[in-house]
Order: sequence, then structure tokens, then C-alpha cells
Amino acid sequence: MYTKTLYAGWGDMDFNSHMRNTAYLDKAADVRQMFLIEHGFPMEAFVRLRIGPVVRKDEVEYFKEVGLQEPITVTYALAGHAEDGSRFLLRHEIFRLDGNLSARVTSAGGWLDLNERRLIAPPPALLSAMNSLERTDDFVVLPSSVKPRG
Repeated sequence: MYTKTLYAGWGDMDFNSHMRNTAYLDKAADVRQMFLIEHGFPMEAFVRLRIGPVVRKDEVEYFKEVGLQEPITVTYALAGHAEDGSRFLLRHEIFRLDGNLSARVTSAGGWLDLNERRLIAPPPALLSAMNSLERTDDFVVLPSSVKPRG
């Protein structure tokens, strides 16, 4: 399982002195970017290819609070994928140092052609990187988002 250890920083806190809800989304996005960079897709590659990941829906389930400067482990797995890679369902679980699940983030999205502003299948190397992610127990095959031109 792809995992990273991060910390709940000052800017991640809310009025109630625990990690704010949007910070969970930020940590999930950070881990996704770390994965892409480590697999040959830094921001410059996406600029050159004129594509980018687009999230169409996020769902966050909360279980346990995270406090200031508490280390967290963020996992990254594939919960769903179209065979051509044009759509994805991503799953992040955020664990506290004591091993308790703090939150689960599930994000649905696809790959956006930045010139044509439509969803496309990713290039083979990116599809291979995404397919290297561990699959969740509830993994589903998604329909393609690639629409015939006409």
C-alpha cells in the first residue's frame, strides 16, 4: 500500500482545535501528488502533456480527531478504475499515530485534456502508474469517460 507520514500543522486546525475538514482533502491531494512525482509525473510533465487530474466528487467520512502536530499516516489506493484509465475512484485513509482510523476520503474523477476541456484516457505510462496502486477490497470497474467524437 502506498503510504506517507505527514503532520497536522497549524494551518490544518479549526476552531475546535482539531484538524479541519478541508485539511483531510488537502492531505489526500498532497499524497496523490507525491505518488505521481515518484512515478515520473511531476507538474512539469502534466504541463507538457496538457492534461491534468480532475476530481468531480469527494466524500469524507470522519472517525477520530487529529490534534496539532500529530503525525498521521495517509494511504492511497485505487477503489475503481475504467479499463482505459479515463475515470478513477481513489481512496485515502488517514490514521493517527495510535493506529486508529481518523478519516476516509474517497474521490471520483478523471483525466482532463486542458486544450479541449474534456475527459480523456491517460497516456500509457500514466495508466501504468495508476494501475500499480493497490486495489481496495470494494474495487469496481468503471465505465470509460471517453466519448466518441462526432
